[in-house]
Amino acid sequence: MWRVGFVNGCFDVMHYGHLKLLEYAKSECDFLVVAIDADRRVRESKGQDRPVNNQEIRKYFLKSLVFVDRVEIFEDDLQLDGLVQKYQPDLMVVGSDYEDKEVIGSRHAKEIRFFERIDGYSTTGILQHTPDR
Repeated sequence: MWRVGFVNGCFDVMHYGHLKLLEYAKSECDFLVVAIDADRRVRESKGQDRPVNNQEIRKYFLKSLVFVDRVEIFEDDLQLDGLVQKYQPDLMVVGSDYEDKEVIGSRHAKEIRFFERIDGYSTTGILQHTPDR
């Protein structure tokens, strides 16, 4: 049986935690769709200095990964819900920080799994880090 997976997020500055999430999601399905927040949406949620990489660059990075089969960009919650409905995923993988929150589009997925964040890996942490030189 062919399984479709679905993941969404900003994926602004790619890091180890992102790669492990995508690797896990792909290991559980045959075709992985990644939906990314449009630049305007990232600015609204993360601040005017974000995204670091625009949506086309983020899309290119993700499309280049062996784990990812398709990348979609969404502008708002309604579009995200529509994308999940369009793909009707067998599995939707969501970061564990959403366990007690509404997962947009989850009603269209057969199964939701929460992926535990990997300590020490976050875009905000990377952007705040100043290397010793």
